[in-house]
Amino acid sequence: EVDIAPNFGAELKDGFKPVNAWVSNGIAWLDDIQQFYRERSAIEKEYSQKLSALAKKYFEKKTKKQSSLSVGDTPTVTPGSLESASMTTWTVQLSTLEQRAAEHERYSAQLINNLAQPLQALAQQYEDLRKQHAEYAAKLEKERDGVYGELRKTKGKYDSVCQEVENRRKKIENSFDHGKTKAQGAYQQQQNDMRNTKNTYLIAINVTNKQKERYYHEYVPELLDSLQTLSEAKTGALNKLWMTAASLETDTLQRSLRLLEHLSGEIPRNNPVLDSMMFVRHNASQWQDPPDFAFEPSPVWLDDDVMASDPASKTFLMNILSKSKASVGELKRECDAKRREVEGAKRVRQAIREGRDKRDELQVVRSQFYHQEALHEAERKMITAEIEVSTILSSVGDVTVGARKHAFRNETFRLPTNCDLCGDRIWGLSAKGLICNDCGFTCHLKCELKVPADCPGELDKEARKKMKAERQASAQAQAATLEPPTSNGASSPNGTGHRGSMPSLQRSDTLGSMNTLSSGYAASAQRSVSALTVKSTADNETQQPTGRHRIVAPPPATYANGADATAEDEQHGKMLYAYQATGDGEISVSEGQSFTLMEPDDGSGWIKIKPSSFGASPGLVPASYAEIVPQSPFADRPMSTAASASTVSLAGSDSGSVKQKRVGPAVAPRRGGAKKAATPAKKQVEALYTYNANGPGEVDMEEGERMVLVSADQGDGWCEVEARAGKGVVPATWVKEV
Repeated sequence: EVDIAPNFGAELKDGFKPVNAWVSNGIAWLDDIQQFYRERSAIEKEYSQKLSALAKKYFEKKTKKQSSLSVGDTPTVTPGSLESASMTTWTVQLSTLEQRAAEHERYSAQLINNLAQPLQALAQQYEDLRKQHAEYAAKLEKERDGVYGELRKTKGKYDSVCQEVENRRKKIENSFDHGKTKAQGAYQQQQNDMRNTKNTYLIAINVTNKQKERYYHEYVPELLDSLQTLSEAKTGALNKLWMTAASLETDTLQRSLRLLEHLSGEIPRNNPVLDSMMFVRHNASQWQDPPDFAFEPSPVWLDDDVMASDPASKTFLMNILSKSKASVGELKRECDAKRREVEGAKRVRQAIREGRDKRDELQVVRSQFYHQEALHEAERKMITAEIEVSTILSSVGDVTVGARKHAFRNETFRLPTNCDLCGDRIWGLSAKGLICNDCGFTCHLKCELKVPADCPGELDKEARKKMKAERQASAQAQAATLEPPTSNGASSPNGTGHRGSMPSLQRSDTLGSMNTLSSGYAASAQRSVSALTVKSTADNETQQPTGRHRIVAPPPATYANGADATAEDEQHGKMLYAYQATGDGEISVSEGQSFTLMEPDDGSGWIKIKPSSFGASPGLVPASYAEIVPQSPFADRPMSTAASASTVSLAGSDSGSVKQKRVGPAVAPRRGGAKKAATPAKKQVEALYTYNANGPGEVDMEEGERMVLVSADQGDGWCEVEARAGKGVVPATWVKEV
């Protein structure tokens, strides 16, 4: 509130120009306001149209999906015109949206008719009045300037009369006696005119001052007060229109609010059970459990549904029974824990629905579903284990009584190792197997359930080796009885040499033997420790070179099976297809090219190799273009990589066939190339004695010769070195590190 109302005339005096500009700006602002309401009206109208279009669009969608959402796609009972409770509630929401669209269209028209147009007319009226004030102010100013001009003219006339009097006086002084009388008369007359003109000038001054006073103290202040009144009247009219705008919008919102209140009252009537009830009533049908599965004999092997109970089958069933019985208790505890978690989530969900818990129900449902899945998996495992136990017990009884199970652990065999059960290699794709912590029994993962429970208990290293040899001999003997004969009906002759008889290499059925070697040869090439013969010291002493005395030392006392070694031998292979290098780090190789594997495939689809040809550089090739063929270790020592280029002819080989050039498979893109392998520091050893190679893979060395240590002794009494004579293995006790 204002205590003292301001007065433009008293406060601003000669301030018509700024006051007039201010009032003019205020009146022009009315045009902005009416434009605002016109644009607001356009927005409301557009919003109304969009709401109507939205409601129409979803009414059409509802019509198309009404039946499937209410009773499903294939109801057994036709619903007719009925719709579910949720669809009815959705109809109310769409109807409410249409009504709100109509309210916004109505409000849009009111903004134009009740606000924009009155504002436009009001602005025109006030602008006309302001212009009249401006014209009147210009008239007053013109009158003032006219008075000032008359005063200036009077002053100029007075100045000229005074100058004429002075001229007459000078003329008297310069006139002769006969003309002085006349001159004095003219001078006297001029003085009278001067006095009259002076009086006129003084009167004009007073008149001008009075007019000036009235102009600045009456005329202009009254005009300013009138402009002030005009501006305040404009503001009052604008306030009325603003109140009208607020009232119109309030009425619109109240009508929309009543529509929403009606909608809010309809939503709670949509009981979630009603949709389920309608769906069930329109989809109920007679249903029976599917029949149980029964044993169906193979069309090529007639059999019955009696469980096999021969010794091998009992061993298999015993292993299954042991595993299942051991897991039932743990699975029951796991199921109980998971069930408690599910029940807890259900209680929290119920509390959320009742309003006693403020947590997000969606997150609780997600947690419940996660625990439900975990419970389902645990229950499936538990049911499987329980049925396995009950089935086996009812068929063959408890065959686990008195069993001495092996304490198996998972093991990845980096060196070629034979399974103690089937005799096949644990190598390549099946390099992962099992080994007993107590007795050292090794087997494939697939053979675990076939292993008899006859673990002798914890054994020392020597006992393990002996037991290993016996198991291998038994496995090889059993495998030999299952191998098919050669093409001539007899086994291939064993080679003669210092190592005694050895089984021949021959092609075998890879499906029957489950051999994991990529070359497809049978595992009968594995040697047994019992088949080896050690050359005596006397035989070594007979090999004396000429020109130098050699110190001959006894050979290593024992040779361990290569399966117990943990050193990582080099791997070799050959190219299945020719490859042409296309990028940095790659090399071009031909089909059939043999190589040494330097870096295996790390998941990128590429391997790093070094071709066996002289002077070839290592590089990258696609892993799918190559075949990795691990070397067959001898029973008494690891095979050196120097013996990879073997010239032994295999029975039944296809070396005479003509090879045709083949196209390799698609090459996987390189992911940044192969990693550069770290190069370990090279160790050197010195020969304590002179040694002559006695078999493949060994190398000669001279007493005192220094060599590079490639692979240290892994417990088998041999080490691999790179000597002047080449690369191979020598007795580990015949060298020393330097």
